[in-house]
Amino acid sequence: MADHLPRYQRFFAELKRRRVFRVMAFYGAASFAVLQAVDLLVPVLGLPDSVIQGVASLLLFGAPVAILLEWAFEITPDGLRRTSDATPGELTRIITAPASKRWPSGLLALAGMTALLAGAWYIGRKSVSPDGAAQPEASAPSIAVLPFVNMSSDPEQEFFSDGISEELLNLLAKIPELRVASRASAFSFKGQDLGIQEIAGRLNVAHVLGGSVRKAEGEVRITAQLVDARTDTNLWSRSWDRTLEDVFAVQDEIAAEVVKQLEVSLLGGIPTVEATDGEAYALFLQGRLLGRQRTAEGFRRSIEVLEQALRIEPDYVAAWGELARVYATQAGSGDRSAEEAFQAAREAAGRALEIDPEYAPAIAHLGLIAMAHDRDLFTAAEYYQEALALSPTDTDIIGDAATLLQSLGRLEEAIALKEYVVARDPVSPRGHHNLGNSYRWAARWDEAVASYETAESLSPGYIGARTGMGQALLGKGDPEAALETILMEPSRPWELIGLTMAYSALGRQEESDQALAELIGGWERDAAYNIAYVLAFRGEADRAFEMLSKAVEYNDPGLSEIVVENGFDNIKGDPRWPPLLESIGKGPSQLADIQFRVTVPE
Repeated sequence: MADHLPRYQRFFAELKRRRVFRVMAFYGAASFAVLQAVDLLVPVLGLPDSVIQGVASLLLFGAPVAILLEWAFEITPDGLRRTSDATPGELTRIITAPASKRWPSGLLALAGMTALLAGAWYIGRKSVSPDGAAQPEASAPSIAVLPFVNMSSDPEQEFFSDGISEELLNLLAKIPELRVASRASAFSFKGQDLGIQEIAGRLNVAHVLGGSVRKAEGEVRITAQLVDARTDTNLWSRSWDRTLEDVFAVQDEIAAEVVKQLEVSLLGGIPTVEATDGEAYALFLQGRLLGRQRTAEGFRRSIEVLEQALRIEPDYVAAWGELARVYATQAGSGDRSAEEAFQAAREAAGRALEIDPEYAPAIAHLGLIAMAHDRDLFTAAEYYQEALALSPTDTDIIGDAATLLQSLGRLEEAIALKEYVVARDPVSPRGHHNLGNSYRWAARWDEAVASYETAESLSPGYIGARTGMGQALLGKGDPEAALETILMEPSRPWELIGLTMAYSALGRQEESDQALAELIGGWERDAAYNIAYVLAFRGEADRAFEMLSKAVEYNDPGLSEIVVENGFDNIKGDPRWPPLLESIGKGPSQLADIQFRVTVPE
């Protein structure tokens, strides 16, 4: 009778007869219980996470072994024997039995195996971060500094709590033996309702430092807490009530305690903060945050606040360096004339180096000036090489070095560095905007649009982001979307650059001419380079070369991008193009003579 039954029914009947279902149910339930117990005991006993993973692997591999053994053998009064064949009619009785007798064993077997797989999946998910990187072992000295919570009554004091966190991060990052998650990676979780263990897993660190800051009338209350993310236990916490002048001593104490708690073996001493006037320090933190917004108002207020800090503390090297950075950024934004902006940046950087000759950010600023204003790529390479030697993991300096590679025509190398910068500093609008430019010049339109969108979302009103996005959409062949995007650009000269191109692409020549006339009338001296590629885009080669001659005369900083700018594609085959490049030191052989080597940090 059984021979006439479908094979799958005979198979399931054999599983029940040989008690395989029962083994699957008991094995799965027992394995789940073991995994839960091990998950609880490993942190308590101080064992590495690999113990949990090993147990889970053994249980998973043991499941098919237990099932095969139960299928093949049975325990009898005479000992272990091979399972005998079914007697006549035995399988038929199992198959034709009521559902109440047939189904429970199969369902229990399914539940048991589901429990085993769910437990193993949970363990695997805990031991691996979302990007696939295994979490560090207990001995790995690694930490993330999360943004301290602003407990002040004034929400605008958040710049101070964020600044304290960043300064602590920078201090700990000076310890070679300690791996510290980058500022923007750690700050990217700000405002998100995530647990410490999940954040640590994503950042691939073993410890997390967090806290809060309350600032009022020259008094500061700082609370810090160090957590072992592997066990979610508090290792150390403390609060300080100090004046602004004592903030630096608090930061030193926190750094020393972190080293002590993490049992970091130092080859040198614990780095300390260079103390300065408390009020100047608070102004510096505020000015740095304002400058990062990269808006006209942000630049203006940043300069005002930083100059106020320097009136209080004239030898504040970090404030001079930040002031140089803001001025240099203004030169490329159209918010200040390039000549004025670069001169101010040169003076600020020079003042910083008078105070500290090895202040890497200021050296990098001089490299930018040499590249974009002086058109001296040899000197720029020397400055950047020196800055990188002093601070090899500084993402701002690496980003600037990528700009030099770009200026040398080595676009793919530049993109690799800029992608590293964005990965290390994912909430930097400047980083995303610069990467968007490189993607656009490489004709990677979708990636360019995404980068510009991120820059705009991180800093609404970011100068040039909407026009850059529009130019990428033009390259993609979508002039309607490009026009819609460019009309949201907050900077009038950048809006006119984009409108001239978009209207031309749409065949609306009169409107393109009007936008071009306004652009030339109001910003010819400051945007001659941009006007030149707009004219090239419109197919006006003679006017484009005329405007490029003016850009050279005006020493337009945009000329540093001329080798990679695809806005000039329509005239790059013109016989006048090679002599122009050579006249500004951008000929292929000239660029090849410049030795500049920089690799993506590990």
